[in-house]
Amino acid sequence: MNLPNVLLVDDEPLVLKALARTLSGQFTIFQATSGPGGLEWLEKEMMAVILADQRMPGMTGDIFLERAREIQPEAVRILITGYADIEAVVKAVNAGGIYFYLEKPWEPDELRLVVENAAERFALMEENKRLIQRLKTANRSLVDENKLLQQTMESQYRFDHLIGSGPAMEGVFQLLRKVIPTSATVLIQGETGTGKELIARAIHFNSPRKEKPFQAQNCGALPDTLLESELFGHEKGAFTGAVARKQGLFEMTNGGTVFLDELSDTSPAFQQRLLRVIQEGEIRPLGGRRDIPVDVRIIAASSQDLLEAVRAGTFRDDLYYRLNVVPIAIPPLRERKEDIPELVNHFLQIYSTRMDKGRLEVEPAALELLQQYDYPGNVRELENLVQRAVVLAEANSVLTPASFSELNPTATAQPSGPLPTLRTATEALERQWIHRALAESGGNISQAAVTLGLSRLGLYKKLERLKISIKNYK
Repeated sequence: MNLPNVLLVDDEPLVLKALARTLSGQFTIFQATSGPGGLEWLEKEMMAVILADQRMPGMTGDIFLERAREIQPEAVRILITGYADIEAVVKAVNAGGIYFYLEKPWEPDELRLVVENAAERFALMEENKRLIQRLKTANRSLVDENKLLQQTMESQYRFDHLIGSGPAMEGVFQLLRKVIPTSATVLIQGETGTGKELIARAIHFNSPRKEKPFQAQNCGALPDTLLESELFGHEKGAFTGAVARKQGLFEMTNGGTVFLDELSDTSPAFQQRLLRVIQEGEIRPLGGRRDIPVDVRIIAASSQDLLEAVRAGTFRDDLYYRLNVVPIAIPPLRERKEDIPELVNHFLQIYSTRMDKGRLEVEPAALELLQQYDYPGNVRELENLVQRAVVLAEANSVLTPASFSELNPTATAQPSGPLPTLRTATEALERQWIHRALAESGGNISQAAVTLGLSRLGLYKKLERLKISIKNYK
């Protein structure tokens, strides 16, 4: 272990020897009999502590410590004085930035304690410098990563990257071009899997708010209390388990965009609170006593017809009209089948690259098969079909109708090669229908279980047995 360096400067050799003897063993000692000699050491060695006698011929101790401060400002400076001239000591302390002064005759124990404290102070300051530098480096790295992530997100959700060249999507794109530069509230309606969140992200990352956060919340996935806590935040003690104050998404996303999906599943009480956010631009955390101003753009979405919900009395009409400033209806995939080839190629490129499958192509007959299907799960279902086909495909191969056996019963009913066992065939059929139910429900286990006539537990057991993951359907 390296001992701290200590520089002793005194014009009397016997005093220098006594100082060195007192401090030996705890420090690496450097000695000089004059101020200029001490400055020479400072040009060559880094010191933790500098002790200098006040009265020295030629260059006094206070002048020496001033010069020492210029060369090594981090070193801790100690003045040894043999007279009680308070004014001179104060002047020396101020001019040389002196940490401590000792009066002659000094006591060995006091000297050791003062120098030990000075060395600890120096070590702490050095560690502080290292930590500050590491924080600066980490901060620069985070800033760079954030910029890269921001650029990646902006590139991923560029307006011209949205897929759809047919007339059904052209109306959507025309609306987007008009609404993106504004802060107008947008209501996106469309079936599950049509890409409502993708449209919301495209609006945000192409808008003037793109440098600020984007947050998405599925309102149908949480009960009211948890949903309000997520969006509005809560104060400590607001409810059981609220052990500290928590910021809500609206507060964290100030200046950015909040995407609220499946608003049709929310309660009238929640709808009232959301209406106040839109009208007043303020939130009040659960258990809070003051309002917090927020500036967020709200993009709402629902797979249900909100106007029908208004007529049925399950959705507030005043909230509906506040949200419906710019309505955007996303057509289901069955109404835009001309976009299927472009979507297939898009997903094929993504997953073949991700899974290192080289160059994969789709046989015209397979593409025709894909265009004949109505896709109750919409674009998400098509994406899952392509992803599964890529998983099972050989590298650098051509996908055929058999690659999409879920849509081609003939391919599974009359396979080439040996006839499968009844268990294998049954499992293949189960897997096919489970995949379809998950795609249509957007990964909603309860809904998929009802479609298949199973309990939630029964469906979970089948998913585990057939090794089917629901992650791809979320």
